[in-house]
Amino acid sequence: MEYRGPLVGVRVVDLTAMVMGPYCTQIMADMGADVIKIEPPDGDNTRYISVGPERGMGGVFINVNRGKRSVVLDLRSEDGKRSLRELVAQADVFIHSMRASAIARLGFAYDEVAALNPSVVYTNCYGYGRRGRDAGRTAYDDTIQAECGLPFVQERLTGAAGYVGTIMADKIAGMTALYATTMALFHRERTGEGQEVEVAMFETMAAFMLVEHANGAMFDPPLGPAAYPRAVTPNRKPYRTVDGYLSALVYNDKQWTAFVEAVRPPWAGPEFATLEQRAARIDTVYAHLAETFRERTTAEWLELLRSLDIPAAPVRSLDELFDNPHLADTDFFETVDSPYGSVRFPGPPTWFSRTPGHVAGPAPRLGADTAEVLSRLRPAADDLPNGRVQR
Repeated sequence: MEYRGPLVGVRVVDLTAMVMGPYCTQIMADMGADVIKIEPPDGDNTRYISVGPERGMGGVFINVNRGKRSVVLDLRSEDGKRSLRELVAQADVFIHSMRASAIARLGFAYDEVAALNPSVVYTNCYGYGRRGRDAGRTAYDDTIQAECGLPFVQERLTGAAGYVGTIMADKIAGMTALYATTMALFHRERTGEGQEVEVAMFETMAAFMLVEHANGAMFDPPLGPAAYPRAVTPNRKPYRTVDGYLSALVYNDKQWTAFVEAVRPPWAGPEFATLEQRAARIDTVYAHLAETFRERTTAEWLELLRSLDIPAAPVRSLDELFDNPHLADTDFFETVDSPYGSVRFPGPPTWFSRTPGHVAGPAPRLGADTAEVLSRLRPAADDLPNGRVQR
C-alpha cells in the first residue's frame, strides 16, 4: 500500500526536545510530513532517559521521534546557524521548545525567521506564555501538573496529593501544538500568510482541567467552588469484585433502570431514581455500588453489564495493551525494522479514508541524516537576489 498522509509535502524544521514538541512532530511525521530534527552535538536528552537497544536510543526517544531525520548542528557556531537559516528558507513549519530569550540569542526569533521565509508557520512550545509574569520559568510535566491542579484533585480522590501516572501535561500540550500548527497551515493554504503560534503547557493544562472543573467558579458571583463533584469523590475508583477489579459507570437513567431491574440491590430506592438525584448523592451512590460489585466475579459482571449496554471494562495492565484483541483487530500496532532491531510501535489512533497515516519509520540515530540533508540545501534568503525565497 502506498501511504499518502494528509501532511505529505509539508517540511518541518524541528528544534524541540524532550516530549511536548517531539510528540507534536511525531504525529506530523506519521501523517506524512518530512520532519528534520535539529539536535545539538550531544543529542536530545530524551535519548538517554529510558531503556533501549543501544546507547542514545532509549524507548521514549524512539517512540516520539520515529520517522524523523536527525541533523546535528552546533547553533553556537556560525556554520551551524548558516545551515539552519538555509533549512528555514525551505520549511513550511519551524517549531522549537526553547525559552524565548534563548531562541532570540541564537538569532531565530520569529521576526528573523519570517524575514527568511515570510510564509513559514512558526510554533513556540513554552512552559508559560510570554505575556505572563512567569514567562521564562523552567517547566516540566510534574510542575505543570502541580500548577494546574492535578495533584489537588488526586488528593480529593485518594487522600494524598499525587501526580497522574503519565506525563499528561507534556502530551496534551504536544497535541495542542499539533492542532494549533495545522490550523495555521490551513490558514496559510487559504491566504498564503505565515504566522507565529504560541502553545504554553500551563495555559494548555489550565484550559484542559477547567473544562469540567470550572463548575460553579466560572460564574460571577461564584455559585460554588471549582471542581466537578463526580470526578473527585473518593469513592470514584475501580470496583473490587470477587476476583479482581472492574471499571463500570451506571450513569444515565436508562442504564440505571436496567441495572436496578437486573440486580435488584436493596439500597436502590426512589431517592436515586434520576440522574439529578444521583449526582446530588454521588458519593453515596458509588459507596453502594462498591458493596454490590463485591458479590460477583469480574467476568460475571462484564457479561451482565455489557448485555445491558452499560459501559464496563476490566482493569488491565499496560503490558496487556500489546495483546489487546480490539487493538489487534484495528491493526493498531505496526512493526518496523530498524538498524537497531525490530520495533513494535503504537500506530496513529486516527483513520482517514483517503489519506491514511502510518508509522513513518524508525527513529534516527544521532546525526544520521546530517550529511544528506545539508548536501541538498539551497542558499538562505539573505543569499538570494532581492532576499526572496525560492519555493
